[in-house]
Formats: sequence, C-alpha cells, structure tokens
Amino acid sequence: MKYILSLDQGTTSSRAILFDRHGEICAMAQEEFQQFYPQPGWVEHDARDIWRGQLKVARQAMEKLGITAKDVAAIGVTNQRETTVVWDKETGQPIYHAIVWQCRRTAPMIDEIVKQGWTARIKAKTGLIPDAYFSGSKIAWILNNVEGARQKAEEGKLLFGTIDTWLIWNLTQGKAHVTDVTNASRTMLFDIHKKCWDPELLELFKIPACMLPEVKPSSCVYGTTAPYWFGGEIPVAGAAGDQQAALFGQCCFNAGEVKSTYGTGGFMLMNTGKKAVASKSGLLTTIAVGIGDQVEYALEGSVFVSGAVVQWLRDELRLLDASPDSEYFATKVEDTGGVYMVPAFTGIGAPYWNQYSRGMIVGLTRSTTKAQLIRAALEAIAYQTADVCEAMEKDSGIDLKSIQVDGGASKNNFLMQFQSDVLGAVVCRPKCVETTALGAAFLAGLAVGFWKDKEEIKSFWNVDSLFRPTIPEKQRKKMLDGWHLAVDCALRWGDGMKEK
Repeated sequence: MKYILSLDQGTTSSRAILFDRHGEICAMAQEEFQQFYPQPGWVEHDARDIWRGQLKVARQAMEKLGITAKDVAAIGVTNQRETTVVWDKETGQPIYHAIVWQCRRTAPMIDEIVKQGWTARIKAKTGLIPDAYFSGSKIAWILNNVEGARQKAEEGKLLFGTIDTWLIWNLTQGKAHVTDVTNASRTMLFDIHKKCWDPELLELFKIPACMLPEVKPSSCVYGTTAPYWFGGEIPVAGAAGDQQAALFGQCCFNAGEVKSTYGTGGFMLMNTGKKAVASKSGLLTTIAVGIGDQVEYALEGSVFVSGAVVQWLRDELRLLDASPDSEYFATKVEDTGGVYMVPAFTGIGAPYWNQYSRGMIVGLTRSTTKAQLIRAALEAIAYQTADVCEAMEKDSGIDLKSIQVDGGASKNNFLMQFQSDVLGAVVCRPKCVETTALGAAFLAGLAVGFWKDKEEIKSFWNVDSLFRPTIPEKQRKKMLDGWHLAVDCALRWGDGMKEK
C-alpha cells in the first residue's frame, strides 16, 4: 500500500489529498460548497452537500493516480471544528442544516449562562470560554427549535456529531459513531482533564447523552469504509480538528512549539505537552492530540475571520477576481493611508471575546483607494494574529522568536512579511503548507504502521521561506496602536448592541 488518503473538510471547501511514504502530495482534488446565511450573523451548511462533496473529491484524487482501495493504507479525517450536525439514526438524514462554528444565533443563550455564573466552571472543565462558537449551545438550539427533535433525542433516535463524526459515520455506513479527543474538546461538553463527556454540562444544555459519539484517540482505527465507496475497504484510522491536525502536521511535538494557520479563520496554537495551561489572557486551553491513552494539550487563540475577509472582498464587494490577486494590489501602495479594517463579521474571538462586535473600517478619507482597502484587509489578518501572539507570550512566559505558518493565505508573501514585521519575529513557512491534511495523514499512518514513529515523520518537514522583521520597533508600535484604536471601536459597537 503506497498512500494515505487525507480528507480535509473545511468551512468553504472539501479537499482530498493523497500522500506518499515521504509525506509528499501525490494528488489533490477540491470543491467549494454553498454557504447559507438565513439571518444576519447566522451561518449554515447542508451536511449532505458536505458528505457528497467529500466523497466526490476523494474519488477524484484516487482517479488522478489511477489507484484503487488496495493502494490506500488508511484514511485520515480533519475537519472544520465546532460545526454541529444532528441526524436521524435510522434514516441517516440531518434534521436541520449544520450550524457552522461562525454562527452567532446562540449568543443570547450563552449570555444567560454567563449571567447564571457558569463561566468559571465551564472554563475549569472544558478549557473554553462560554461562547456561541462552540457546539453545545448549537445542539441545544436544534433540539429546542426543530419540531419533535427533543422527544426523538430523548428516545435515542437522534445522533450528534461534529463534521469528523458525520463523515466517519457515512464512510462506515453507520457502523462507527465516534469522534476524537480534539474535536470533543471543542464542544463545551467535554471534560478535558477527565477525558469524558461531562454530565453537569449535558444537564445545563439539556442534551441527552445517548446522542453523543464515543470519544477515541486521534490516531486509531475507527472502522473501515463500506466497500462500495472506493471499491474495497479502507481503514479510517486518524481524526483531528483542523487546527490540532495542523499543529501535528507542522511537527510541533514539543512543549513551547507554535504554529499559526491562515484559513477561513486564523488559529495560533502552542503545544504545552502533558500540562493543561489555564489562560489568564483570553486564550483557550484545548486538547492538542490523543495517541493511545496519552493526551497532550495546547493553548489556542482563535480568530474568527482571517482568509474569509479576502473571500468577502472577492465575493461580496467584487474588488478581486481571485483571492491571490490581493497580494498584487497590496504591493501597489506604500501603506493603507491610515485605514484599518476590523473584520469582526461574526464577533471577535481571542483575546477579546465579544459576541456582538461587527466589522469596522476606520480612517477612510476621500483619497482612500481600492488597493488601500485590500491592503488593510490583509494587514488585519496579521494584526489579529499579533494580538493572539502577545496573549500567548503572557500565558506561557515564552518570548516567541519565531512561528511556523500554514494554510492558504500563508502563500501570500506580502502578508507573511507584514506578519513578521508586526510580530517582530521570524515567520517560517514550510514547503508543504497543506499541514492540516498532512497532520490527519500522519495520525492515520501511525495507527496502521505506515510510518514508524514521530521521528520518521519529523524528517519530512522542510522550510520553504523565512520572513524576518524589516521595520523599526517605533514604527511597529505606532501601527499596533492604530490597530488597537480600531478594535476598540468594534468592541464599543458590540457592547452597545448587546445592551439593545
């Protein structure tokens, strides 16, 4: 068997990548799928579209190499986290659209929980800050708002899963209803210390335990695919939420190592080893990976809108024909002319955590150009990461001299250089920026013996480019001061909307 098949199910597209024994990409297929916005701040997906699209691109990737199931040692799954699917156990059909991690509809429910004094308890158990971002309140919303859902759930007729669970359930034709520890740790229902679903939190959200998947390690055989999907059975042997998969794909195996992913959202994770570090600076404590009986933890800063701001410029404002064009326009102007963009389209995540904030563009003048707006959008991605980096340094006590980057937007040289400048640190981009898919492949490959151990995997990691700071400290501080003024405007807006 020559390959590992990685299913990389993201927020806007589904990808399938085949890796060889050296961790090299041999074939890839990708397809975008429809986004639904029923109301302002609401985001949904059709889970059936996700399954059909993911199966389609997996087959396409295999067809490109002319291979069959017997050539594939295992499948690894990585996924957009927190996105919530509830489906009928007998028919296999979702009872409602998948509620996406970006969706803000449950913010009032979270406000009520915070008022009741649950914040400290939730953080102590789950490592998370109460927010509509996580799965718990999304499940509760579906049970409360879909006719007959609560009764069917209590009768054991409904199943819940994040996207990994939904894909594995379909791949195995309903034989495996499982999730891994990393995805479980993002539900706000899972005790990351005891490594089990928490009865008290299930009662808080009124969620029947029978709906929940079995929690397994990130690297183990969950089941095999139904023969007719790929012309034979393939072990499904690895799963991790996209950001934890990227941390593993970047070979950040040691405590203190950091990666920053630039996808639809932006996510910086620091491996903290076997110690769950409680954040005092607005970060999350989460499970980084589970292998065997052991788990490792991470500190995480979550930025809700990163690369998605470029998609917004392309699709809604029509300022770009294609996302990569943003680099061209950004380099056509010396600066933004004092313009700052805060892309808080679905609230602000770490380290501020304001559910009601919305996007801001400040500093506009009559002379502001299209290129300056585009540059401001790219700079906003870097500024948000800088805020998370500062919080991570405070919590860890480590002065970050360099970070490893990945994700689609990390291919943008302007953005990476600007990121280095505002961080005052070296930005290291590997040759393979598809580290999310690579991490899922590594986890699956380790489970079936395709790779021997972490040391063998680490030998595959190679640097593509290093970006070093080029601006003086005084200029960096001035730019960050302007950014923080703009963020303050968005936070004040959010506070005002919350009061209404």
